[in-house]
Amino acid sequence: MSRGHTTAGHEYPEIPAETLLTVEDLRTTFDTPRGKLTAVDGVSFELEAGRTLGVVGESGSGKTVLSRSVMRLLPKRGATSTGRVRFNGHEMVGLTQKQLRGIWGTELAMVFQDPMTSLNPTMRIGNQITESLRYHLGMSSSEATEHAVVLLSSVGIPTPERRLHDYPHQLSGGLRQRVTIAIALACGPRLLFADEPTTALDVTVQAQILDLLAAQQRERSMAMILVTHDLGVVAGRTDDIAVMYGGKIVEQAPTKTLFAEMRMPYTEALLGSIPRADQPSHTPLQAIPGRPPDLVSPPPGCRFAPRCPYAQPRCRHEEPPLREAPTKGHRFACWFPVGTPEGRQALEENRVRGVALDPARSVTT
Repeated sequence: MSRGHTTAGHEYPEIPAETLLTVEDLRTTFDTPRGKLTAVDGVSFELEAGRTLGVVGESGSGKTVLSRSVMRLLPKRGATSTGRVRFNGHEMVGLTQKQLRGIWGTELAMVFQDPMTSLNPTMRIGNQITESLRYHLGMSSSEATEHAVVLLSSVGIPTPERRLHDYPHQLSGGLRQRVTIAIALACGPRLLFADEPTTALDVTVQAQILDLLAAQQRERSMAMILVTHDLGVVAGRTDDIAVMYGGKIVEQAPTKTLFAEMRMPYTEALLGSIPRADQPSHTPLQAIPGRPPDLVSPPPGCRFAPRCPYAQPRCRHEEPPLREAPTKGHRFACWFPVGTPEGRQALEENRVRGVALDPARSVTT
């Protein structure tokens, strides 16, 4: 066990040695012309070494800001982050830019969702890989080049020696994403953030990239946080899943438990919006009605209530806490959970009354 830690007058408990990342009450706000926008609102979770956590939610749910907040990759102006982020026994909040540069790449790394913007268009691929190897690991130019070839080969890029001399625009989207993965893995990080790593790729390439990440993780005994909007992506590729909505975690569980015993209506809605292979061709996709909440001025009560088919008057006035389910490691925030007598009764009452979910859409259950 590591020693306890005190921050801003709060005493935190001891952390098991196998826990690689601990996040407690993390809040990230941005200054906007309309006021403060709270993109991450009181998020807490733990991640053990070698395990994979899937963070799932719609665009605007706060999942990307959560990753950047943990990495300390927020803008220098207009952004404020509070709470506790403890990685490998060290407190991340309050580290200087110089200290963070010593951690980025060697301990923490990120694969960004758009390789065309994350790669430098004016630099050859080889230079972008060898730069971190020379800076962090002190390799000579020839050593770094040799290692870059090995890295490109390990992520499935053909003729890696030739690709070292290419510019990003000369590669396909799938190859560019493989290059960003090679750069992220170059210095052997213990934790990798993969932020929507398959955005804008066709389904075949998506599967290849996800398989590549899984293989690299197993080979390197690396922990990973996989950020996506698609529950189908994390279904067979993660150990645990955290579902985010309106800047908060609304359900968290081991992956198998989440799919077998999901309790949050938002999780159910995300699952229902995934295309299914057993449905006839041209079957319309099931969309979640309404819009995500305004995080400058969020609604009272449960933030999903205006879009929820289970919502009752209590949901619109009283925010549900993230409470423990009977199954170990399963937490959810809902007054009328899916699959419970209370949930079934609420759903039936709304059906009988023909309650509209969202005034802007007038969708009824």
